[in-house]
Amino acid sequence: MALKGKKRTAPAAQAPSKKRKLQANSKPRTGTTQSMKKGKERAADRGYIEVPGNHGDADTEDSDLSEEDAGLLEEFGDGAGFLNTLDRKGISTSKKETERLKRLNKPVRKPNVDDDLPSIDSHDEDEEAWSSGIDNDADTTSQSSVNSDQDLSSEDDLDSDAEMSYERVPRKVQESREAKTDRHIQGLPIKSADGRIHSTGMKTAAPPSSDEEGNDTDGSAGEQEMPVEVNKIDDVATGARFGRPAVIDIVGNKSRKARIQGAKDQIASICQEIIAEPENSLGLLRRLHTFSLDKITSPSHPEPVLNNIIIRKLATLSQLAVFKDIIPGYRIRALTDKEKAEKVSQMVARTREWEQGFVIVYQNYLRSLEAELKAKSELAEVALKCMCTLVTEVTHFNFRTNLITCIVARLSKKSWDEASDLCMNTLISIFRQDQTGTPSLEAVQLLNRMIKERHFNVHPEVLTCLLHLRLKTELCDVRASDSKVDKNIQSKGKAAARRAKGKPAEQPHLSKKARKVLKERKEIEREMRDAEAEVDKEERANTHTETLKLLFVLYFRILKHPRPTPLLPAGLRGISKFAHLINIDFFKDLMQVLKDLILRDTSGENPSDDSEPFVVDANTDIQHRLLCIVTAFELLSGQGEALNIDLTDFVNHLYAIILPVSTSIQVDAPTPSVFVSKFGNSKPASIADMLFRALNIVFSPRSIGNTAIHWRSAAFSKRLLIASLNWPPNSALRALEFVESLVAKDPKLEALLSTEDRRVDGVYLPEVDDPQLCHPFGTSFWELSLLQQHHYDSRVRDAAHSLSNYTRS
Repeated sequence: MALKGKKRTAPAAQAPSKKRKLQANSKPRTGTTQSMKKGKERAADRGYIEVPGNHGDADTEDSDLSEEDAGLLEEFGDGAGFLNTLDRKGISTSKKETERLKRLNKPVRKPNVDDDLPSIDSHDEDEEAWSSGIDNDADTTSQSSVNSDQDLSSEDDLDSDAEMSYERVPRKVQESREAKTDRHIQGLPIKSADGRIHSTGMKTAAPPSSDEEGNDTDGSAGEQEMPVEVNKIDDVATGARFGRPAVIDIVGNKSRKARIQGAKDQIASICQEIIAEPENSLGLLRRLHTFSLDKITSPSHPEPVLNNIIIRKLATLSQLAVFKDIIPGYRIRALTDKEKAEKVSQMVARTREWEQGFVIVYQNYLRSLEAELKAKSELAEVALKCMCTLVTEVTHFNFRTNLITCIVARLSKKSWDEASDLCMNTLISIFRQDQTGTPSLEAVQLLNRMIKERHFNVHPEVLTCLLHLRLKTELCDVRASDSKVDKNIQSKGKAAARRAKGKPAEQPHLSKKARKVLKERKEIEREMRDAEAEVDKEERANTHTETLKLLFVLYFRILKHPRPTPLLPAGLRGISKFAHLINIDFFKDLMQVLKDLILRDTSGENPSDDSEPFVVDANTDIQHRLLCIVTAFELLSGQGEALNIDLTDFVNHLYAIILPVSTSIQVDAPTPSVFVSKFGNSKPASIADMLFRALNIVFSPRSIGNTAIHWRSAAFSKRLLIASLNWPPNSALRALEFVESLVAKDPKLEALLSTEDRRVDGVYLPEVDDPQLCHPFGTSFWELSLLQQHHYDSRVRDAAHSLSNYTRS
């Protein structure tokens, strides 16, 4: 019972099961760790690490090699034989032991301390050791002499900057005799043009200088600085590259035939490679340009070598053919600073680099052509042909203005030759092929400036090229006040005024955001138009307007010149051709100038300037007056019909000029022209052509209207029949045909065909130059009987017979 009543003690509180496991695992095993510390040691603390498999032979049964490794070892055992010779102890040395041995064997050098204090280890700590030593002078001197050698040796051993024993050994100097006798070295091989490699053999090196020999004999330890000779390497333009010999080697060949043939071969191969891959051929372009130079130099050959003229011509013409093929179809402009700073792709950067380099090469070529042209050398004619070809074929590319300037300067001479024909045909080609009007404008500006500077003392054929201008707009269509900018300003002001009054405007009000969007859209449209490469009609109209202004300024200067110039016929022809483009406001002043030219007395002219006087003969004077009359009628035959201008004076001048023309011997001869055009234009007009052209305009239905003036028709018919008595057959036939047409238009002229008596007012006065006052109905066409009976040409006789027997149907 006692036992039953006695309470059992509560067991101690235990941790959770997981913690109990962790604590059981974390109890240190003291006996085991101590035995591991004593029995096992870390590999890093060992001095040597045994190589695995080193306890027995390789052929034991405990070998770790597999069957495949054993097979490979048997097959390639000879190749692995070097492994048996390795130092097993050196390999098994640990890293820690290696560092310890290195520190142990490392020599220690103490720094050299220069001070007066004695060494700490060489003295005791007695006070006598720090005394001044005045009493012990003899002892110190004897002791110092005995120990001097020992101190020096110890200092040398302890000084880190002192020379070691191996450094004190003198260098072995090669004897100069052996150097002089044995200075042959093996030369580098060379590769010929056909690809074969040849050996150059032994070459003798340059002997050393006297200073170097003296220094070597003295055995000085300091090395002398040898003068480094910089090898001058030729660049791609002149040196031997791509398996080709150097340019200077070809040009400097003694054989003229070999020199020209070598240049031909290399120029042909260079051109072929350039055309095959233009983007990577800037160096070849420079090399090709080198062949066209007068004197050729290179870094390795600084002395200039004269070039052959045939090689220069071949190179110049070859460059022309290459540039015609590889010049892009657009104009290359210089990059701005912003474009240079921005990051672009590799392809764009490569294209930009090629474009800028190509422009430089092309500019150098044009400069060489201009230099030859100005120097009037043997290549001047070839250079001019190249310039004319380039400006005709690649008018859109860079330096067009420079080319046209050289061509216009060549036309400034008063003489005329084949080169002038070439320049004229080139300008005509530019005018006929121009689509935008800009090249034509530049050419007209240069011609205007050149003629003004030369004081009109140029050949008259120079202005004939201006007749080929392609001008499609009128001068009065595009005005400065009606330009697009002014229209926008006026429209904005009107729209603002209408909106201020509360009225609706033509253009709606746009917000700031809408205006920004509209501006961006216009910019995109402009870029799209540029990409399409279409000609802007408005821009072309403005360009044509500027060209017309310059053209008429040039013509009016010629007309208002105080004395007659050889350019007057060309100026009058130009005004008559472009009469429909002249502003009506200029017509009255222009008519007055033409009247003054007709009435001007050329015999009494005495120019005061230093220029040579222009002598005007009878035929030239007649030609000038006829041109003035034809120009006046041409002006009023078009848009001048709206003006009420009396042309009676011009009609009277035309009537008066018929008799002087009848005495002219060269009435059918065309105007002499030295210019040979390649465009197949019609022959120059003769005096008879200009006369009958003026007559057709005067008696055309547009000029006389429905009612013809009887006395004017009769007077002109009578005077033409008188002149036909002296004219050659062709002009006489034209006169008879024209009179027959007048008789067919006016029935009253039939009375002059009969010889019957009739009643008229007055007597015919053939010497009066006024058709209204000469009384033409007081006579008859008696000249027809003379032509019908006595003329030597049967055609003229038949035409006179037909006119005399004319009957109205």
